[in-house]
Amino acid sequence: MTGPTQRTTPAVTADERAAEALEAEQRLAEEQESGRGRPAWAPLPRRAAPKAASPLFSLRTPLSAGARWTLAVLSFAIPFLAWVVLSVSGAVDSTFLPSPAAVVKAGVDMASTGELFGDLWATTQRVLEGFGLAVLVSVPLGILMGTFAAGQAFFEPLIGLLRYLPASAFIPLLIIWLGLGEPSKIAILFIGTVFFNTLMTADVVRGVPGALIDVSYTLGARRGEVLRKVVVPHSLPGMIDAIRVNAAAAWNFVVVAELINSSAGLGYRIVRAQRFLQTDKIFAVLVVIGIAGLVIDVLLRLLRTRVGKWAA
Repeated sequence: MTGPTQRTTPAVTADERAAEALEAEQRLAEEQESGRGRPAWAPLPRRAAPKAASPLFSLRTPLSAGARWTLAVLSFAIPFLAWVVLSVSGAVDSTFLPSPAAVVKAGVDMASTGELFGDLWATTQRVLEGFGLAVLVSVPLGILMGTFAAGQAFFEPLIGLLRYLPASAFIPLLIIWLGLGEPSKIAILFIGTVFFNTLMTADVVRGVPGALIDVSYTLGARRGEVLRKVVVPHSLPGMIDAIRVNAAAAWNFVVVAELINSSAGLGYRIVRAQRFLQTDKIFAVLVVIGIAGLVIDVLLRLLRTRVGKWAA
């Protein structure tokens, strides 16, 4: 028994050594391959524990209510102070940059004659009609595209192409088709917002978790019930957010729309003031447009909060 054992032990040891040498060579080759093309990085130095950062500069750290209000006030106060300094110091001629006092006076004068309120109502009515029609078309179409793969495959290529066509490029055609009256202005607002709102609505609907739909079918819900009681309620806050974004675009397009043979409207008032270099009136109208848009945005925010309290 002793003789065979002594003869087999050296053979086993040689095989183990060969395997270890091969493994070491493979490990070295892998290390060289992984380090090829990049410098040899020095080890990181030892650092002290980081200091606690201010909530203002921390990633996704919630702010207190006081800090939020302070930053909100500063966001308006800083540009306003810069405007006051530039106008009072005379660094910019008053023809190009009127003072805040001159703008307020121009707004009061237009309000006293009633023309400002008439123009505001004419513009608001156009926005409500044009953008309202766009919402009535885009929301059902977006739900269709976001829920059914066939709807996405059929509609998205065309809508994805049309959204790149500027609405102002349709003005000559709209004048030919619809004339110089209100229909052409409403059509510009519709064309400028319907495609974007459709795609944004479809993206929101596609974000509905598939698990909710599967559970609904498991519990016995039918397709129409899933669409009405799961997909639409879950997507509603996001759809309101999409409407908020595109409502701002509608207020931009209404100025372009009112260039078409208008006799009233805030855009018309801006163009009329531009002809006579009445920049104070232009600034006053811009302030009114900003306030009107802000009011609509706040109302849509409140609506979103009311219908989607569960949404983040």
